[in-house]
Amino acid sequence: MAEIQLRSISKRFGEVEVIPGLDLVMPDGQVTVLLGPSGCGKSTLLRMIAGLETPSGGEVLIDGKRMNEVPPADRGCALVFQNYALYPHKTVRQNLAFPLRMAKVAAAAQKESVERIAETLELTPLLDRYPRQLSGGQRQRVAMGRAMIRRPEVFLYDEPLSNLDLELRVRLRLEIARMQRQLKATAVYVTHDQTEAMTLADQIVVLRRGRIEQVGSPLALYRTPANLFVAGFIGTPRMNLFAIEAAAAVAGGTRMRLGETTLDLPLRLPADVATLGFRAEQARIGEPGPGEVAFDLHGCETQAVEQLGDRAFVYLQSTLGPLVLLAPGDGPALEGHLRLALDPAALHFFDAREQAVTAETPHP
Repeated sequence: MAEIQLRSISKRFGEVEVIPGLDLVMPDGQVTVLLGPSGCGKSTLLRMIAGLETPSGGEVLIDGKRMNEVPPADRGCALVFQNYALYPHKTVRQNLAFPLRMAKVAAAAQKESVERIAETLELTPLLDRYPRQLSGGQRQRVAMGRAMIRRPEVFLYDEPLSNLDLELRVRLRLEIARMQRQLKATAVYVTHDQTEAMTLADQIVVLRRGRIEQVGSPLALYRTPANLFVAGFIGTPRMNLFAIEAAAAVAGGTRMRLGETTLDLPLRLPADVATLGFRAEQARIGEPGPGEVAFDLHGCETQAVEQLGDRAFVYLQSTLGPLVLLAPGDGPALEGHLRLALDPAALHFFDAREQAVTAETPHP
């Protein structure tokens, strides 16, 4: 078992408080992704787990054992960095075997392990090359292989794919996912890339300014964001968010005003509801059908169209602000007045404190 626990963990650099104190559990055998914008503290958290940074307060526990005073080499963690960190004077074979040689593993066992890892990561033809003779993707696979070879209890990934081009990122993302399923090891993965997070994570931790905004599965964060920050950060494209100017209870629900638009919803909402949100795929262009409501937008102007083949994301500007819709075909140019059909159950609402609020269906 290699559950990781952070208890009241904090970090200061001089007078600057990077992480003010947080508690987090990273379950055994699962991939926990630390996700957030640059400077949110995710790499600092990873480095404290690895022992490369000393916490200013709190405890790091792995498998129930306090690790604050344990040297990095003795924590049972394997690290994979974005800059590969390979020995330039050693061949691929020697780089892969290095952790086993340091552990004084027998030569025959070293050879067998290197060949097994090389075959898994398609590195066999490259075993006698030096890092300078490899592409970026090949070097990252060697770094991953070196981390895998001792079968550690914990894998720590610090933005390992950020230096690669898109095709290689996709390929290695899938390789990491396959490897984690195979090894069933605990992993902590740092990234600012949502696609990586949604692909790899069992649990996503959304961070902002050193604080946890929400913890949950990828779909839980996508479907039920806890606050306005998570709603705007999770999902590509981002959620459409509009300021509600006024809201009042009426018979059968709530009437709200957003600019020139009045929206009647068959839902009960708190009086301080301040923001309405919906995702691109949750709106349909046209008249509402049974159970749907009409949402009118004015002054629409198409800014860009992102082609997806049989569908397209259409990015618009309206009098209420920016908007993105998923449209059929090649994405029509949408201008002027636009009527959308919305399912009330798919809408998201946030109060003046930017926290998600729950809508209630009134009883008949």
